[in-house]
Amino acid sequence: MSQTIHLSAPDVGPLEESYLVAALRSGWVAPAGPDLQAFERDIAERVGTGGAVAVSSGTAALHLALLGVGVGPDDVVIVPTLTFVATANAVRYIGARPVFVDCDPRTGNVDVGLAAHLLRRLRSRGERVGAIVPVDMFGSCADYRALVPICDEAEVPLVEDAAEALGASHRGQPAGSFGHVGVLSFNGNKIMTTSGGGMLVSDDAALLDRARHLSTQAREPARHYEHRETGYNYRLSNLLAALGRAQLLRLDGMIARRRQLRDHYAKLFAPVPGVQLLGVEDTESNCWLTVITVERERCGWRADDLAAHLAERDIETRPVWKPMHLQPMHAGAESLLTGAAERLFADGLTLPSGSALTEPQIARVFTAIDEFLTVRTGGSTA
Repeated sequence: MSQTIHLSAPDVGPLEESYLVAALRSGWVAPAGPDLQAFERDIAERVGTGGAVAVSSGTAALHLALLGVGVGPDDVVIVPTLTFVATANAVRYIGARPVFVDCDPRTGNVDVGLAAHLLRRLRSRGERVGAIVPVDMFGSCADYRALVPICDEAEVPLVEDAAEALGASHRGQPAGSFGHVGVLSFNGNKIMTTSGGGMLVSDDAALLDRARHLSTQAREPARHYEHRETGYNYRLSNLLAALGRAQLLRLDGMIARRRQLRDHYAKLFAPVPGVQLLGVEDTESNCWLTVITVERERCGWRADDLAAHLAERDIETRPVWKPMHLQPMHAGAESLLTGAAERLFADGLTLPSGSALTEPQIARVFTAIDEFLTVRTGGSTA
């Protein structure tokens, strides 16, 4: 049986090994250490913020970011319905209530006009909107040129969920730097990884200091263990930070590799009626995952048909995120919808996009897709 080709496997090698071995030999195996501090400085410099705090996951970073901007149990938080569940979970950790807003069908990112309408509606009935949390979907930034002024005018904090978008930018400004605080993820499937991990990035030094304090069980500076409030065991380890430092050195090359794959997919599907690449016009994306949308009425097949064909050949694909308003845990949640996210869920498909894919694996993927299209269209697309 051939080896499974995954969507976005970790891309690690000799450089990462050397950094991990050096960290082990230094003796800094516990959470604190010089690699952790250096990793925070490196990421802050890359994103263009005044500082950063490294934590155990992107979800932990979201939780601390929401606490940092003052979200409380009685607040509502505007969250895109098209996102991974962690974005909404972090709101619930605090006891606040997520209210969902639909997406732009061309990009999958938040529909800014709809979000503005929802913000006005919530405030008009006396709700306190604790934050807006746009998500930079599949490596492309939301339309911050339009969204930031809306948040500024309403004096509502913008918490940028850039978990999927490190290395991307919007009009030349790096992902993660648009909100009062930005959140990154270094999960195993992300553009770069620390195995598991996340980061808060911000120019607000007080917010970062508060997040660092809470992430270390809110321990007070005393010789004994002193705690005045509830904290969290959220700090990233020095060893994983060492891995992240090596990954960051290779980030631009990994982005370039993923862009090459996206360009190849674009050429392959260009002649096929009814098939589009989501956000393909975004030249500043990090191309984390390539997503196609399929109009069955035009091309005569469904996204699920291609997924089944590739699964038979041990090639992983996946639908886009199931919208939050359709998740059982959020049944009945308040939402402002156009149907765009539901259509992307029904018609979208994520394709293997990882920078670790070998040339033989890439050839397997594109040969399998071409076989499928040949049967469905009656002629090769090659």
